[in-house]
Amino acid sequence: MTATKGLEGIVATQSAISSIIDDTLTYVGYDIDDLADNASFEEVVYLLWHQRLPKADELAELKQQLADNMSVPQPVLDHFKNYPISEVHPMAALRTAISLLGLYDENAEDMSDEANYEKAIKLQAKVATIVTAFSRIRKGLEPVAPKKEFGYAANFLYMLTGEVPEEVAIEAFDKALVLHADHELNASTFTARVCVATLSDMYSGITAAIGALKGPLHGGANEQVMKMLMEIGDEENVESYIKEKLANRERIMGFGHRVYRKGDPRAKHLRKMSKKLTALRGEEKWYNMSEKIEAIVTGEKNIPPNVDFYSASVYHSLDIDHDLFTPIFAVSRISGWAAHILEQYANNRLIRPRAEYTGPNMQKYVPINER
Repeated sequence: MTATKGLEGIVATQSAISSIIDDTLTYVGYDIDDLADNASFEEVVYLLWHQRLPKADELAELKQQLADNMSVPQPVLDHFKNYPISEVHPMAALRTAISLLGLYDENAEDMSDEANYEKAIKLQAKVATIVTAFSRIRKGLEPVAPKKEFGYAANFLYMLTGEVPEEVAIEAFDKALVLHADHELNASTFTARVCVATLSDMYSGITAAIGALKGPLHGGANEQVMKMLMEIGDEENVESYIKEKLANRERIMGFGHRVYRKGDPRAKHLRKMSKKLTALRGEEKWYNMSEKIEAIVTGEKNIPPNVDFYSASVYHSLDIDHDLFTPIFAVSRISGWAAHILEQYANNRLIRPRAEYTGPNMQKYVPINER
């Protein structure tokens, strides 16, 4: 047996949920460009979970189910106030809250198809409340209850700020949710499938996925992109900053992707939204700086930006705290994780690969007094 580092190029399972073929991303056969331009996030959730787009009554029912399940048990919210340290990263808080949430679901251990689908709805609905409530509680503010007449994207922004969001903000956030919903067998999705392949419950699978997403090589890149933009500070500093990084062989966050060669197809949608939002906010410099960085990195290294690069300036323009960028990734990606978990349950086999052994052989035990 010969190991493949990082499992690169290994086909580990079959799936009907999403695909990346010739640099084209599809959800259940629908091109991401088509969905980003036309579909709402709720339509995409239904698509991932049912492998077809919803009819009008089915979409209305899903929206109602999400709205009805957004409330979170008070003990889950109260635990945010009892952390042993003052500064807790939102991804650590989210990971803990989702695990804790499972203790308050009386059907958490019910592995029937109906119960698992209900858990998917509960998790998708409640994660928005968890992320926004944590953001407010750590600032000494009370959580904001959702409005049942709002869609998912609008409710998230409303619960985050307490103010009714502008249509352009809703449009931008909804599009970002669509673009992040699923991405074939990425690290966190694979983690979720490995976890539930043991027939562990869905809360365990989602918690495991969040743990994988927490790492900066997976979900934390857009937060690091915004940190870089803040360090650069102004357009006139871009060239010297980036060229010094490249000369020192330092990584530029938000560029390159293992499965794309010509570029991440999601990036262009967020580039357009970044240009629009930064102009509306009178902060065009964030888009202009990003565009200059892209020109240098792509020109000198032939490495195009990925979905994280322009999502940073989009979220910043929506007045979202930078350390919430990765939890927002999770808010969207729970739809894909849940889809993969349901698919794994439906045709399960324990995931148990082998390892290429590289240690010593034929050693003999030596008594402790002779070592």
